[in-house]
Amino acid sequence: AIGVGLVMLGLVLAGLFLFEPLLVALIVVLAGVGSWEVARATTHAKTSVPLVPLFLASAMLPISAIWGGLEAVGFTYMICLVISLLVRLTEGLKGAAASVMSSVFIISWVPLLLSFALLILEEPNGQWLIATILLLAVSNDTFGYIVGVLFGKHPMAPKISPKKSWEGFAGSMLGSMAVGALAMHFWLDMPWWTGVILAFFTTIAATTGDFSESMIKRELGIKDMSNLLPGHGGIMDRLDSVVFVVPLGYLISHLLTWSVSLQ
Repeated sequence: AIGVGLVMLGLVLAGLFLFEPLLVALIVVLAGVGSWEVARATTHAKTSVPLVPLFLASAMLPISAIWGGLEAVGFTYMICLVISLLVRLTEGLKGAAASVMSSVFIISWVPLLLSFALLILEEPNGQWLIATILLLAVSNDTFGYIVGVLFGKHPMAPKISPKKSWEGFAGSMLGSMAVGALAMHFWLDMPWWTGVILAFFTTIAATTGDFSESMIKRELGIKDMSNLLPGHGGIMDRLDSVVFVVPLGYLISHLLTWSVSLQ
């Protein structure tokens, strides 16, 4: 598990600071594999999702983000939804409604949200901002686990994720705020309080992402999305919080930059 984590971290850092196309390729691959995992999981609910539109979206959305920005992502997203509808209709009407809605859900959840990482990359100091957001996601899990194991007594949502406690959530929040304040001050030359605000929202987003995937897996009756990553489960078992954190981080960072510039 540690080895797999280090390899993934090394690839991300190399893509961020050494060779940008590597990061683009990595996001395309992660989006494609993550989409496949979720589509595979939906078969437990007897829903078949065509894979071709998912793989197209996994390539088109990140590439449109790096080439055309937010407007291009929105336009490409609509094209991907139309393609998924047309492809499914060619297979007949039986079960089409559930299949199309599942396709829309998967495209929106995985490749669309991951594409915001490349929108951030194109911003000033984008590499360091992505690094900060990813560090906050890791801090959320790390501090939440430590405090939860030591002091956790009150479950947040026992029917969805019994191990997550309010004490662990408080640890995630406070730890991430400290990390965010330091990162924004030293890495991005921003006031420390911007890191506290960014950490506040990303912690909520990360926790929501964790609960969302747990809820989906419980509904489908599965433990992990797949077993592709030894010691980790599937790609989406590692990206469940990141896919929520990245787009919210994009929005909050823009608002914070605008607020600082006004001052």
